Amino acid sequence: MRIDDRIERAREVYARAVFGGDTGALGEAERGLDAVEADTALARGLILHARFQSAAVGAAEDPAELPLFERAFELYRALGDTRGEAEALFWIGCVHQFIRRDDETAVPYLERADRLAAQTGDKPTRAEALRHLGIAAHAAGRLDEARQRLEESSRLRREVGALPGVASNMIGLAYIAAAQDRRTDALAILDEADAIAGAHGAHAIVRHIEQARIRI
Repeated sequence: MRIDDRIERAREVYARAVFGGDTGALGEAERGLDAVEADTALARGLILHARFQSAAVGAAEDPAELPLFERAFELYRALGDTRGEAEALFWIGCVHQFIRRDDETAVPYLERADRLAAQTGDKPTRAEALRHLGIAAHAAGRLDEARQRLEESSRLRREVGALPGVASNMIGLAYIAAAQDRRTDALAILDEADAIAGAHGAHAIVRHIEQARIRI
């Protein structure tokens, strides 16, 4: 059911209860609105995350972001929406990792998101969780694990057609190759990533590729 339909349904249930005395559908309507609130909280959190990611270096965390993802998680869990729960868990983990630079706190959220996404067949969320678990493994010096995580994330992203995301993962794979003294492989990976990103208008990814070439 669409969001507008759920809100209209709540209005209809209200009228039936107030004017007709039929309160039997109030719980159903409330659950529908909980789903709307969960979806809205998650979407608002995404907007704040995009603003942080697009801001200049040293940007401050928006204090509203994490509570939005946590509220979405609570609502999805109460609704029994495992797919939504996995996505919200991923974003909670992402805030801790990407914004707060706290892998120790982030990894359990990311691992749980990966498990739940696998259970529900949610390839996009699983690909995100695996990517960020790979980033954590890379930061901890576990290069083989990091490579495996990013390669699996890339496989899933290819399956769902998220090719700019594949290019983004390849930047990480290039850094891993360089750390393993495979510089030729690293540069070849960046060449392929550049071709994919350019073909799909992923200009921000292209800039990251250019930075990686300089560093590698």
